[in-house]
Amino acid sequence: MGMMGEFKEFIARGNVLDLAVGVIIGAAFGKVVTSLTEDLIMPVIGFVTGGVDFSSKFIVLGAIPDTYKGSLADYAALKAAGVPMLGYGAFITAIISFVLMAFVIFQIVRSANKMMPAKPEAPAAPAGPSEVDLLTEIRDALKKA
Repeated sequence: MGMMGEFKEFIARGNVLDLAVGVIIGAAFGKVVTSLTEDLIMPVIGFVTGGVDFSSKFIVLGAIPDTYKGSLADYAALKAAGVPMLGYGAFITAIISFVLMAFVIFQIVRSANKMMPAKPEAPAAPAGPSEVDLLTEIRDALKKA
């Protein structure tokens, strides 16, 4: 079997195809959660906090080049100019996005577990003779005495 045959056999395995579908759906799901966070939740949080735009919250750590002519409040432009900064607003947004995604995945797994039939537990193997066996032994020993 040549390399192409082995490759075809590898791709035809069910778990490889399931993994590929999972990665594609996961990437699309990530985009949906990112949009939910950035386009719906963060604007509401900004409105509640009095118009705070978390995407532009940062701390400048180093010197701004003399050649920089843009706004000192433009995070993206300062970052593109190579200014060292802590973008804590973007980090807060990423944390909220992560928590949302983790919660949604938790709900999906929880729902899937409820839909799956419960597996019956295997009976525990007896550690020794049963009570009936012990009582029978005691009765037999008393008869002999």
